[in-house]
Amino acid sequence: MSKALPTREENYSEWYNELVKRANLAENSAVRGCMVIKPYGYAIWEKMQRALDDMFKETGHTNAYFPLFIPKSFLSKEASHVEGFAKECAVVTHYRLKNDPDGKGVVVDPEAKLEEELIVRPTSETVIWNSYKNWVQSHRDLPILINQWANVVRWEMRTRLFLRTAEFLWQEGHTAHATREEAVAETNQMLEVYAKFAEEWMAVPVVRGRKTANERFAGADDTLCIEALMQDGKALQAGTSHFLGQNFAKAFDVKFQDKTGKQEFVWGTSWGVSTRLMGALIMAHSDDLGLVLPPKLAPIQVVIVPIYKGEEQLNAIFERMEPTIKLLKAQGISVKFDDDDSARPGWKFAEYELKGVPVRIAVGARDLENHQVEVARRDTLSKESVSMDGLDQYLINLLNDIQNNIYKKALAFRTANTFEVNTWEEFTQKIEEGGFLSAHWDGTSETEEKIKELTKATIRCIPLDFKEEEGTCILTGKPSKGRVLFAKAY
Repeated sequence: MSKALPTREENYSEWYNELVKRANLAENSAVRGCMVIKPYGYAIWEKMQRALDDMFKETGHTNAYFPLFIPKSFLSKEASHVEGFAKECAVVTHYRLKNDPDGKGVVVDPEAKLEEELIVRPTSETVIWNSYKNWVQSHRDLPILINQWANVVRWEMRTRLFLRTAEFLWQEGHTAHATREEAVAETNQMLEVYAKFAEEWMAVPVVRGRKTANERFAGADDTLCIEALMQDGKALQAGTSHFLGQNFAKAFDVKFQDKTGKQEFVWGTSWGVSTRLMGALIMAHSDDLGLVLPPKLAPIQVVIVPIYKGEEQLNAIFERMEPTIKLLKAQGISVKFDDDDSARPGWKFAEYELKGVPVRIAVGARDLENHQVEVARRDTLSKESVSMDGLDQYLINLLNDIQNNIYKKALAFRTANTFEVNTWEEFTQKIEEGGFLSAHWDGTSETEEKIKELTKATIRCIPLDFKEEEGTCILTGKPSKGRVLFAKAY
C-alpha cells in the first residue's frame, strides 16, 4: 500500500525503488543486474512504444530486426566504438553444455569453444552496417531508414530498476544517406521526434542540446540529446541522436555509385531511447502517495469504483455508467469498472492513487438518485461532484487538462531549478543543492574532466539555442564564448 512508501524528502532513492515495486511496475530478477517488467509496467512501455513507432513511421522509417549476437571482429573494425563499449560487453565463448561427470548438473563443454567469440548486442551499429554493405550499390538504394525494437546488454555492476540494468529494452534507428546534409537533417529530425514525445506524451520538458566531445557516443562525429530534470535535482538523459559521419561506412566498406558514376562512402546516423524513459516518467511527476501518470501513457485512464450493497445496487450502477463507458472507449479512452468485491472502496482508492490512474470516479446509490458522480483527479488530488449529463465529454476535457497541468508543473519545477552561476564558489554550492547550472566553460576536455572529478557534475549538453556570450570559465578563469548546462546525473 502507498502508506508504507518512504517520502521523497526522507530518502529519494528508496522512495523510487519502493514505488517501482509497490506499483507493480518491475522487480529484480534471479539474474543479477536484470529486471522483470511486470504487466502494469509493461503496459506503460507498450504505450510509449506504440506512440514512438507511429512517429517513426510518419517520418518514413520501417522496422527490421538484426541478430542479438555480434562477431567480435565486427566490433574491432571501428576503434573508437569498441573502446567505448569494451568494458560493458558480455561475451559468448562456447556453444554447448554437457552433464557434469560428477553428477552436479551441467557444465560448459570445453570441446565446444567457438572459433570466434560472439558479443551479446550492446548496440547494433556494427552488425547493421555489415548488412548495409550488401544492401547498397547505387544512390538509388539510399536512403535506408531502419528502426529496430530490441533488447541490449551492457554489463552493469550497480543497477537500479529501469534506470540502469544489465539488460534493457530500447529502440535503435540506423540510417544511411547519400550526402552529409541528409544525414545531419536526419539527426536533427529524430532529436525533435524524441523531444516532442517527451513533452507531449510524457509531459516532461526537455532541453535540446549537443554533447561535448567527452560525452559523445563512441564512433559518432556528433551527438545530440534531450536532457530532463528529475525532482531530486538530478538530470537524466532521455534520448540521443548521433551523426556518425562516414565512420561506419568506412569501417565496413559501404560505398555507393553516385549520379556521376563516382564511388562514395555513405553517411550514417543512429538514434535511440530505452526503458530509461520509464524511470524519467516516474521521477519527474510522482509524489509520496505513488505514481502520477500523464493520461496519454496511463494503462487505465479512468477507473470507476462503484459503492454498493448487494447485487441489485451494483447492477443499477453499472447500467447507469455503461453508456458513458462505451462513449469513452469509442474515443480511445481506457476505462475500468472495478466491481471486485474482495476489496473495500477505501483500499481501492489508495491502490489507484498508488498506480497513478489519472481519473477516479466514485458512484453509489445516492449518486444515482442525484444523477451525479464524484470525480477525483490524481494530479491535484481534488474532488468534485459532476452531473452524469455529458459526463463523457467532461472526462475527455479533464484528461487533456491533467496532461497539460502535469507538463506545466514539471516545467515550472525545471525553471525554478535552473540557475546561472558565475563563480566557482557559487557553482560548488549550487551543484550540491541540485538543478541545472548554466555556466561558462573554457571548451577544453581537461577542464570538463576536472570539474567532474571535483564535483561529480557533468556537462549535460551545450544547448541548441546556445547564445554567444563573452565570459570566463568558472574553474580556470580562461575566456569562454558561452554558457553550457551542468548537473549531476543518473
